[in-house]
Amino acid sequence: MILAINKNIYRILAEVMILTGLFFLNSAIPPRLSASLPIHPTSFSVEDSVFQIGEELTYNVSFLGIDLGQVKIKLLETVTNNNQKSYKAVAYIDSYKGVPLVDLHAVYESIIEQGIYSSFFHARDKQDNKWISYLYNFDYPHKSIYLEQSTWKSGKIDKRDTLHVDTLSQDGLSLFFLARRNIHYQHQMNIPVIINEKKGNALINFTAERTKGKIDAVDYPIDLIYFDGEANFIGVFGLTGGFEGWFSNDAARIPVIAKMKVLIGKINIELMSWKRDKWMPPRYDGNNKN
Repeated sequence: MILAINKNIYRILAEVMILTGLFFLNSAIPPRLSASLPIHPTSFSVEDSVFQIGEELTYNVSFLGIDLGQVKIKLLETVTNNNQKSYKAVAYIDSYKGVPLVDLHAVYESIIEQGIYSSFFHARDKQDNKWISYLYNFDYPHKSIYLEQSTWKSGKIDKRDTLHVDTLSQDGLSLFFLARRNIHYQHQMNIPVIINEKKGNALINFTAERTKGKIDAVDYPIDLIYFDGEANFIGVFGLTGGFEGWFSNDAARIPVIAKMKVLIGKINIELMSWKRDKWMPPRYDGNNKN
């Protein structure tokens, strides 16, 4: 029984981190407008400050005060995709050594278009002594997402499937970069997502509410913007329902703290280290900022 519970916790950890992006949403939709993303994206002519190549953010994940593992998210490079500039991001998910009975390792890679939506996603998840690979190829002109499952580096496809989509969709990593453009605006959005080879959506309530918070990585209160929402889908082991997020109240809009409901309670996610040129968490001074 203890072994089964621990495995569930770490499977939840893996899914929580691919869904960490649910706390970090955005769109080109004007403030105070609730809408899904259109099938034809709007390209942004000016590179947004959330896309800084070389940025590396590391998060600690805990449950009931117990540190379970960490997630490291990197923005690797710009790439050319369909004759347009895109971004390649990667997330490394690892349980901590010394935590009994469970060994979790996963890697997620995403190609993110400038309008911030997913065009390619690759996940590999260690299960026992082998890695299981999942590929999502997004074909928006044909309103389809092509899915493949295999044992990584086996050269053999074990399963194929196709999902029909009518809107631009998100994977967890593309979601991570969405909200950082307009987190300061009060509005609500309904975001289509692809999770566990299924379609779902997340209703996000951007409050534009300024607050403060503490993390272990700095010894002062951080200036933050708060939002919450509801995950309208069910992931493995009951990952669903309400969540909350706090971003840095500055141009970088770094995700700092998140909480998400799972079957066994609430998972806490906290920024523990970062590499970003000329950035530190902004100190809360109690004054209003524009």
